[in-house]
Amino acid sequence: MAVVLYHHPFTRAANVIWMLEEVGVPYELRFVDVRAGAHKAPDLLALNPMGKLPILTDGDAVVTESAAIGLYLADRYAAGRLAPALDDPRRAAYLRWVLFAPSVIEPGAMAKAAGWTYRESSAGFGNHDAMLATIEHAIGAGPYVLGDDFTMADVVFGGTVRYMLSFEMLEPRPAFAAYAERLAARPALQRANARNAAVCAEHGITPAG
Repeated sequence: MAVVLYHHPFTRAANVIWMLEEVGVPYELRFVDVRAGAHKAPDLLALNPMGKLPILTDGDAVVTESAAIGLYLADRYAAGRLAPALDDPRRAAYLRWVLFAPSVIEPGAMAKAAGWTYRESSAGFGNHDAMLATIEHAIGAGPYVLGDDFTMADVVFGGTVRYMLSFEMLEPRPAFAAYAERLAARPALQRANARNAAVCAEHGITPAG
């Protein structure tokens, strides 16, 4: 099996399982005991010097950073289905919203939760209220960020929105909740949730454990 995901269910690798299930490519999970520090082992640092998950290998290709993994998988295994073609004008919006998640939503939500003081003009994630308004704009009339077509952007962007809502790191606006509910109905997401739960059960992992 060429595609291998180094995985722990309490890391961003959990969302990569959703990516893989949407793409439909066979894959192998390799459990990494992050609570025992296994993600800092030399063999993993050789793949990702940051010592973080997720790490995905596909033959000789090594991809880290969950948004990059999503882009890679969609282009390689679901081009035209989960990723607009290179000459499709919608690809601009697709790339925009994929990268908005790690570049703006994650640091913006963290800054708000931690009460950071910073100069908005110097921070790429800018103003928190503007961030929320932009998320609402992205969802728009829906049902997905590219309208009627579900893409990998919804896995990356939507997965981030779902995570932040579950930990009360985003204001639970009705549009956000409705979008999260639409995503939760995806069979691929349900399969991913089941696989993450199975890994937890296999390794005796609980949130407090």
